[in-house]
This record gives sequence, structure tokens and C-alpha cells, in this order.
Amino acid sequence: MKISDLAQQTGVSSDTIRYYEKIGLLPEPARNLNNYRVYSAEHVKYLRFIKNCRQLDMTQEEIARLLHLAISPFEPCDEINQLLDEHLGHVQERIQELQQVEVVLSKLREQCLHPKQVQDCGILEGLNSIVAWEKKSS
Repeated sequence: MKISDLAQQTGVSSDTIRYYEKIGLLPEPARNLNNYRVYSAEHVKYLRFIKNCRQLDMTQEEIARLLHLAISPFEPCDEINQLLDEHLGHVQERIQELQQVEVVLSKLREQCLHPKQVQDCGILEGLNSIVAWEKKSS
């Protein structure tokens, strides 16, 4: 199949497919006589796996590790469990960071409850003082 067919089947853009090939996440496809890439069902499987991992906010390094482990199906899955536990920890940290962002944004929004002129905007003033707030809350 052509790259456009692969892109349509997986919902991954052609540029992203080429990028994944370039960085080694996706195996290089065969080439036909006119040097066009020829993709297989295996590429569809790889791309869906990669896309699912990306939707779980996994890094390229984590995905590469998982793909490497996937080609050894009879090995223990301890390393996969460890990778997922580490990633879950990163996600939990990110959630805490985003909750802090939510608090700051809510406080900023309270600075401008009624429309004013831009020169009197409490949100803009608050954005100028976030660094000082960050130091105080640390």
C-alpha cells in the first residue's frame, strides 16, 4: 500500500509516518521499481501501536523501548511493567502540575471579573507577577 493509504487507515499523517521511519520507530518499507515506499499490514500494526502510545503521552524513547521488547515475546514482561509504572508516575506528576496551573489561572481570572480597558486589566498585571508568586509558593 502507498503512504497515503497507510495514513488514511491509521489516522497518522504522511509526514509523521516519514518521521517515525527516520527516527527508527517504524521499520523502513520496501520500495517498488519507481522507488515509492510500499507498506504492509505490519506497518499498520506498528503505527496503531505507536499512535496508542502517543495518546497515552508516552515519549518516543518509551515507545522505542516497548517496541524493542515486543519483538521478544517469550521474555518476562518485568521491564514493560517498570516502564509503565515510571510513565504512570510522570503522568501523576504532570496532573499535579496542571492542578497548580488551574489554581493560578483561576486566581488570574478573578483579577478581571468585569470588562475594563486593557491598560487596567488585572489578568495582564497578574501575568507580570507570576514569577514572584511562584517564588512565594515554593
